[in-house]
Amino acid sequence: MYKYDEYDQQMVDTRVAEFRDQVSRRLSGELTEDQFRPLRLQNGLYLQLHAYMLRVAVPYGTLSSAQMKVLGDIADKYDRGYGHFTTRQNIQYNWIKLEETPDLLAELASVEMHAIQTSGNCIRNISSDQFAGAAADEIIDPRPYAELLRQWSSFHPEFLTLPRKFKIAVIASDTDRAAMRLHDIGIKMVRNAEGEIGAQFYVGGGMGRTPMIAPMIRDFVPLDQLITYSEACLRVYNRYGRRDNKYKARIKILVHELGKDEYTRQVEEEFAHLLTQPIEPPLAELERIKTHFADPAFEAGLSDELDLSDPDFALWVGRNTQAHKQPGYVVATVSLKPVGGIPGDASADQIRLMAQLAKDYSFDELRVTHAQNIVFPHVKKADLYTVWKALEQADLATANLDTVGDIIACPGLDYCSLANARSIPVAQKISERFGSAERQAELGELKLKISGCINACGHHHAGHIGILGVDRKGVENYQLLLGGCEGADTSLGTITGPGFNEDGIVDAVEKATNFYLEKREDGERFLDTYRRIGMAPFKEAIYG
Repeated sequence: MYKYDEYDQQMVDTRVAEFRDQVSRRLSGELTEDQFRPLRLQNGLYLQLHAYMLRVAVPYGTLSSAQMKVLGDIADKYDRGYGHFTTRQNIQYNWIKLEETPDLLAELASVEMHAIQTSGNCIRNISSDQFAGAAADEIIDPRPYAELLRQWSSFHPEFLTLPRKFKIAVIASDTDRAAMRLHDIGIKMVRNAEGEIGAQFYVGGGMGRTPMIAPMIRDFVPLDQLITYSEACLRVYNRYGRRDNKYKARIKILVHELGKDEYTRQVEEEFAHLLTQPIEPPLAELERIKTHFADPAFEAGLSDELDLSDPDFALWVGRNTQAHKQPGYVVATVSLKPVGGIPGDASADQIRLMAQLAKDYSFDELRVTHAQNIVFPHVKKADLYTVWKALEQADLATANLDTVGDIIACPGLDYCSLANARSIPVAQKISERFGSAERQAELGELKLKISGCINACGHHHAGHIGILGVDRKGVENYQLLLGGCEGADTSLGTITGPGFNEDGIVDAVEKATNFYLEKREDGERFLDTYRRIGMAPFKEAIYG
C-alpha cells in the first residue's frame, strides 16, 4: 500500500497545526461559527444533531493494521468506543469534542491519515474496488491510478471550490464492486483491441434528490493521459456548473442539461488544449507509485483445499469469501451487520482485533467496502479457520454478505442534522425479521439499502430493495423502492406507492420478498424476477 513521502507528511502535519490554531480561535470567541464553519468542513468536521462528527479519509478503502489500530484507539479516546464505516470507504466518529479535534488529527497524521477533503465542494475521497490487487477477475490493480488521482486532486487550486462536492471511483474488472456509474466520474480500466490498457470514462452519475446513471463519454483514454482527461472533465464542470442553486449544482445536472454529446464535445475540446500543456505527471511518478502496490510475498504451491466439516464455518466461507488471484489464498469479508446491529458500526475492541488479524494473516492490510464492511484481501486458506474462529468470538462472523441481512444504512435521524427519518431502527428490525441463515439462504442475493433523507447516503436508489425515510407532516414515513442495482447492469429503483410507518415498511419488505419466492424461476435473484415481471404485480402483492 502507498506510503507517505516527505511532502505528503509535511502537508498533513501543516494542516493539523493550522487547524489547531483555528480551533483555538473558535474556542476563544475570536472566530464566529459562521467564520469557523468553512474551516472545519475543510478538515472533515461536521456539526450534527448532538455533537461534532469527524469523517476520516481512507483512500480507495486501503488500511494498514497500524492505521486500523489507531482508528480503534481513537474510538475509545475521543468517541464513545466505536466508529462507523461509511459508503465512501471512510470512517466517521459521531461524538467528537471540538477542543480535542486537533489532537485527534495529530494522531491520525502519525499513521499517515487525515480528514482533508472529506467534506466541502471539492474532490472527495477517491474510492475503488475493495478487492483491488487480490481479485481473480481484474485486468490490473486500479489502486496506483486511484493514488495518482488522489495526489492530483489533493489541494488542487482550481478544484477546491467546485459548484458542489465531487466523487470519483476507479475499477478494473467487469464486476463493478464500487457503484462506479453512480459517481460524478467513474473510471474503468479496460484493454483495447491492440491489447493496451487504458481507461473508460463515465461522467454524470449520482444519487441524491435527482439520481442518474453516468453515461460513457470516452471508451479509451491512454493511461499516460489519465490525469489530463480527468482535468478536462472537471474544467468543463467548474466552468459551467450551477452555483446559484445547490440542488442543480452536481455534474449530473450539467451533463443532463447540456446532453451527453455536447458535454463530451466540450471535454474533448478542453482535452485537446490541455494536451499542449505539461500537466500530466511524468511516467516515472506512476511507476514510483506502482512499487507501493506490488504483490505481497505470496507462498507458492499452497493447497487450495479447505476443511468444511464445521457447518457454521462452511456457511461463512460460502457467503463471505471470494476467489483470489493467487492459488492457496482467499479474499475474506468481515460483515459489520450482525443480526439486530447497526450497519457499519464496529467497537474499538473489534477494530483493534481486525487490525491484529490483518497483521497476522493478511499481509498487514485491510480494506473498507462501500457496503460498510471490512475485507482481509490476502488470507491463506490454511489460516482461514483460525481467522474465522477469532471473528466468531468477537461477534464479527455473521455470514450474510450480499443477502437481505447485509444492509447498507446511513446514520439517519439518530445523528444527522439533514435526515428526515431514522434509518437505524428500520435496519435493525429488518435484520431481526430476516436474521436466520435459512431465510437468507432461501432469498439468496438481495441487496437492501436505507436512507434517512433524499441525500441518499444509504444508496437507497441502488438497492434491489430500497427504503427512503421522509417527513410527512412531522411524522416519519418510509417509501419502498424496487429494482435498483449498483453493478455493471446499473439501474435505479422505482417507488412502489404510498409510504409506510416504521413497522409497516418491515411488513412491506416481507410481502415483496414472499411474492418474489412465489414467482421466481430457477436461478433468478430478486432483481431478476422483478425485471422479468415488472412493478405492477409486486405493487399488488404489497398493497392489495
